[in-house]
Amino acid sequence: MKRFLLLLTIMYLPIQAQESSIIKIETEASALVLKVGKNKKLYQTYLGTKLNNSAEYEAVSKENTKNFVVNDGNPLIDLRHSAYPTFGTDNLFEPAIRITHNDGNPSLELEYQNHTIQKIDNNTAEIIIKLKDPEYPVFVNLHYKTFYKENVIESWTEILHNEKKPVMLYNYASSALHLDADQYWLTQFYSDVVEEVRMEESQLTRGIKAIDSKLGVRTNMFASPSFFLSLNSKSGENTGEVIAGTIAWSGNFKYTFDIDNNNELRIISGINEFASEYNLEPGKTFKTPAFIYTFSNHGKGQASRNLHSWARKYGLKDGEKPRLTLLNNWETTFFDFDENKLANMFTDAKTLGVDMFLLDDGWFGNKYPRSGSTSGLGDWQATKSKLPNGIGFLMEQAQKTNVKFGIWIEPEMINEKTELYEKHPDWVLSLPNREKSIYRTQLVLDLCNPQVQDFVFKVVDDIMQTKSGVAFFKWDCNRMMTSAYSTYLKNQQSHLFIEYTKGLYKVLDRIKAKYPNLPMMLCAGGGGRVDYGMLNYFTEFWASDNTDPFDRVFIQWGYSNFYPALATCNHVTSMGNQSIKFKTDVAMMGKLGFDIHVGGLKPNELQFCQQAVSNYKRLSPVIWQGDLYRLISPYDESRAVLMYVSQDKSKSVVFSYTLHPLTDPNYSLVRLEGLDPLKKYKVEEINIMPEAKNTFEASGNVFSGDFLMKVGVKVSSAKQESSVVLEITAVD
Repeated sequence: MKRFLLLLTIMYLPIQAQESSIIKIETEASALVLKVGKNKKLYQTYLGTKLNNSAEYEAVSKENTKNFVVNDGNPLIDLRHSAYPTFGTDNLFEPAIRITHNDGNPSLELEYQNHTIQKIDNNTAEIIIKLKDPEYPVFVNLHYKTFYKENVIESWTEILHNEKKPVMLYNYASSALHLDADQYWLTQFYSDVVEEVRMEESQLTRGIKAIDSKLGVRTNMFASPSFFLSLNSKSGENTGEVIAGTIAWSGNFKYTFDIDNNNELRIISGINEFASEYNLEPGKTFKTPAFIYTFSNHGKGQASRNLHSWARKYGLKDGEKPRLTLLNNWETTFFDFDENKLANMFTDAKTLGVDMFLLDDGWFGNKYPRSGSTSGLGDWQATKSKLPNGIGFLMEQAQKTNVKFGIWIEPEMINEKTELYEKHPDWVLSLPNREKSIYRTQLVLDLCNPQVQDFVFKVVDDIMQTKSGVAFFKWDCNRMMTSAYSTYLKNQQSHLFIEYTKGLYKVLDRIKAKYPNLPMMLCAGGGGRVDYGMLNYFTEFWASDNTDPFDRVFIQWGYSNFYPALATCNHVTSMGNQSIKFKTDVAMMGKLGFDIHVGGLKPNELQFCQQAVSNYKRLSPVIWQGDLYRLISPYDESRAVLMYVSQDKSKSVVFSYTLHPLTDPNYSLVRLEGLDPLKKYKVEEINIMPEAKNTFEASGNVFSGDFLMKVGVKVSSAKQESSVVLEITAVD
């Protein structure tokens, strides 16, 4: 026992600053290396592929002495890239932190004090590096959490001080990374309503490129908080050096890509400091959200698989557990329903073979019933005219039908035409002496206010206290912040964007603590709020209100770069002119659901859907937990082909979608990936319409993994939109 305590003490022992001190932050395949200079400052010396001989990191540091910098009277600094650049002294480029002290001094210097390495388990470790201003009691702790097998690093910062009065924070980044390459190619993902995560790649040039959000809520409505950064040339799916980055923050975010006069790139990541100056009280700690990134020297595909593997285990609520297939009522009923109509839809869900029925918007409000979008939002009682027996009766009816019951809420928003607004007009975000800013007939509740936090928690808690509680929540958020002002914050309005997000997390922490096994879908007028801050609390997210399967191929393709399949909700709906087969095949690429009038399906369509649901349930472990390989991009051809492969390489599913070709294309064979070259595989086409012929002519044949990956198969050929799903099974 004494020996164990001694080892534990050594594990947590701070390492004091030494000349040429090297700090290695390593995963299985990558490394970030920091060095303490003779001037006690901390520098980044390397980011890239892990070296076999770690002693050579010292040589890397020496190689980086090409550009010597002399500071007036200070020792020669033999390093170039500050690990966490400050403002106010000799930094000429974008800072990670900017601060004003009590005496008005707008500068900050940070010197290395010590660092600790905590081994959490066999796969994860956390390195904490403590920095301090030599003249002021201001402290900055840099945190690096490594996920060894997944090749992922989380980076965040803690800022604290012991000055007599609050200090003002102007910049407070989560991370600063430095890269040296001849060229830099940025892949970003722009968005809008019904046009989420569209991919765009461009070469970075001198100066600053910023990707950010100033929307407060629904913050990635216009720009996704994720990117690829390729070094020297454009990266492909399987080639090139690339960093994939994203952030665990559901408020305003900002990425700054700053190329200096030496063509060196500085990436600053974190909360957007716009209109968010922060008064930090003495003794309090300002903790930034985690910037999450992975380095790949095998292209974007490997970077995505790294993030998917990390997300399923660490970043997504219940990421290694099954998901529920469902039938939603929205596109069938909209606001027009009653108990009988819903009870019939429970039977529809059972007929389809899905696990759950999800009741969408329109079930609440009595003084102002929710008969449309202009009233009721905020009054979370079942509408007696529609549901005279309440939510509990619906739960009982669903149970009798042997389907689970889920429900829609939008607890952060409110209509003016509600009892809640009549009682608490001060609970909304609204500027004094200005006309109210209404968007989608809604206002935003002030989650900076603890009373509002209690109210939002109670919305979920009250529903869960009804009968046995619902099995699932769809949590919506249909507007951003405009003309935002918090009565609660008074003279600290610049804290609004940060404190709102913190308040939201406090509510979600309470829900997760009380109902740890409750699955919830994250929705925001489509996919306007998808990030790993929220996905810590949600099992999945709604990708877009655009469910046209042609558009959905691009939307789902975009999300697949950073989020695993089981997190992305895809529904079969009436939108689009494609066949029920094409719609279902596209939806099966992620987490399958339906939002259709089941009674309106033709007999052969219903039979197909039932068989597809059965296939999906059999194959969902591969889709949800398997490795994704994007084979043919819809940005490159008039088709998209991708596949999932189980961890043991015994099972695979291939999806092929042909997208509006202008002529009959002579598509080439598709080489599969991720299989075992030594195994034999039976390839079968599934999801075939009743009495239809196989599209894949070789269905039922057996091929070696080597053949499938080196030669390939002819999986798509059509003059119009069509789809093929292949089930690939290892055989003896």
